[in-house]
Parts: sequence; C-alpha cells; structure tokens
Amino acid sequence: MFDFKITGWNGEGEARTGVIYTAHGSIETPVFMPVGTQATVKALTPEDLYAMGVNLILANAYHLYLRPGVDLVEKAEGLHRFMNWRRGILTDSGGFQVFSLSKLRKINDEGVLFNSHIDGSSHFLTPEKSVAVQERLGADIIMCFDECSPYPCARPEVLAALERTTKWAQRCKQAQRSPYQALFGIVQGGIYEDLREKSAREITELDFPGYAIGGLSVGEPKEEMYNILCFTANLLPEDKPRYLMGVGTPEDLLEGVYNGIDMFDCVLPTRLARHGSVYTHKGRITVRNAVFADDFSPLDERCDCYVCRNYSRAYIRHLFKAEELLVHRLLSIHNVYFLVKLMENIRTAIKNKEFAQYYHDFMLEYKP
Repeated sequence: MFDFKITGWNGEGEARTGVIYTAHGSIETPVFMPVGTQATVKALTPEDLYAMGVNLILANAYHLYLRPGVDLVEKAEGLHRFMNWRRGILTDSGGFQVFSLSKLRKINDEGVLFNSHIDGSSHFLTPEKSVAVQERLGADIIMCFDECSPYPCARPEVLAALERTTKWAQRCKQAQRSPYQALFGIVQGGIYEDLREKSAREITELDFPGYAIGGLSVGEPKEEMYNILCFTANLLPEDKPRYLMGVGTPEDLLEGVYNGIDMFDCVLPTRLARHGSVYTHKGRITVRNAVFADDFSPLDERCDCYVCRNYSRAYIRHLFKAEELLVHRLLSIHNVYFLVKLMENIRTAIKNKEFAQYYHDFMLEYKP
C-alpha cells in the first residue's frame, strides 16, 4: 500500500522529485501538507483543497484521541470517511503536542502522563498506545512517538530525549499491527551534530519506510536550523522519503528542498490568515493594516488563486475590520494555495534542472 520512487534530481544540490504511493492515491514530492489538526484544515473544505491540488494533509492523533475520541472515528469507518477526505492522511503521533504542554505533563521511559488541555483529565500515552490510536484512525502514514527537546536545551537533556526517542521507536515498530500504514521514524538531537548523527544511525537501523527530522523550528536561529537541517538530511537514506516536521515558511521550504527534503507541514498558512497576514511573492503582508484601506489591487498580482482573481486588499481589510467570518476563509485559501503552488513550481524547476536559478530568483524578490 505504500511506496516511494525518486523521479528526478536537480543536478545541483540535493533537490529531487519523487512520488509517494498510498492506498488513497499518489503524492508528488516535494510536497507541502496543510495541517488539519482536528480533522479539518481550518476554514477550508475538502473541495477547496482538491481544487488547489492538495493530495496529502496532516491530522493529529493527540487532539483526535481527546476529542472526539478514537472510538467515534473508528465507528465512522476511519478518519477518511469521518472528515470526508478521499486522499492521503498523515497523523502526527502527539509527541510534539506533549512537548508543547510542558506544564501539564510528566515524562518517564515508559511514556508520558499528561492532563488534557480541554478538561484537565489525566491520560498516559505510551509508544504502543500512540501507534494503536493512529492505526485505529486509519491514516496512510503514521509517526513514531518521540520526545522533542526544547530550545535552548542542555546537552545531557537532549541526549536523554534522543535515547528515549530511539527506545520508543523500537517499541512503536514492535507495536505496529496494520500492514496498510507506513510508520515513519523520527530523528532528534537538538542542535548538536554528533547527537543528530547518533540519532540518525539508530533510527535508520530500524529500517522504517520513511524518516522525519524533528526538533527544528522550535526557537533556534534560522542559520542554526539550516545548518542542522543540511547535516541531518545527508545522514538519511536517499531511497526513503525525508520529512521535515513543522516547517513551512516559503524560505524554509526552498531551503529544505535544496537539502533533499521531500515532505513538509506547518500550521502557519491558516494561522497567519486568522491574524490577517498573507504570503506574497514580495514577502508577507498584514492586510488588516490601514495602508490597505483603499488598495484595490489583489493580495498578490502574480497569484491566480480564487481570492486574488476576485477580491481586493481593500475589501478583505474591510471584512477583517468588520469581523466577518468570510475573511478567514479567503485568506486561508490564498495562503494554502500560495504554498501548494510554490511546491508545484519547485517540482517543475527540479524536473527542468533549473531549481538553483528558481531558488535564487525567488529569494531575490521575497523578503521574509
């Protein structure tokens, strides 16, 4: 049910194109996955995403486990039917959510004891339970349960989290029962190259069908993130998909692709939309600002999304100031489309062996 084929190389750098095959269709890579944390990409319908060419989204096992509960999703015959999504789904194990709820959890080698952010109820999540939850949800790609180190973090703490992540990955693999889902391993190690090397060696020895780089974009400077990204990506097998978790700004996508990353996800497109910010080819703008009150141009002159073809900055600013719900939908459509189209253009550039030039031209104009 799962396979990955490399279809082309850029010829300079590590950028490559490929295809991921799942039970719910094929996905061309490099690919950006919109995040549907709670079985919905916020403000967007499946039809919106199909129209943009989205073939793979991310949902989160932690959130769905708490609400509406795995029993209900299973009763609905799985997550695909429950949310009316006919294409690929990847579920995050919940490791990052547990990491982000540091005041509500306690970690030991067995698992994580945490309190629900919804009602305060107590739960104990183990690698075995994380895999079981994801299998019952029915995602096409599922993730090992891991421990993500914060930034900054002392080396002994990073090492302890890394070693726990390896042990948990072994337990996740042993716990997997479904032959229809691909279980990816996750490399940790913070900003320490030798620890990244240790983690990559231990995780790849377990021979997963795909590998993720975790623990980046958690507060470290961009330059440091890119250095670790480059170093770690080179440690992963060429014939398996490489997934950079939780990263999704335009400049980060380009940098990731340059270093051989195939998969990305991030909540930023819809989160920025809810705060009135959008991506354009010249950089990010905050359309709720007064300077756009009588600006009747589209959000981005070079974008052909539904929003840019039909609405002006002035109108969208009016919706935001009037607190009309439509504005969240329109800005979410634009932001997700912008990144999906960016990935499409990147794939074309790689196929034409022009990615280095595309990277240069894009970054010359784009101001993060």
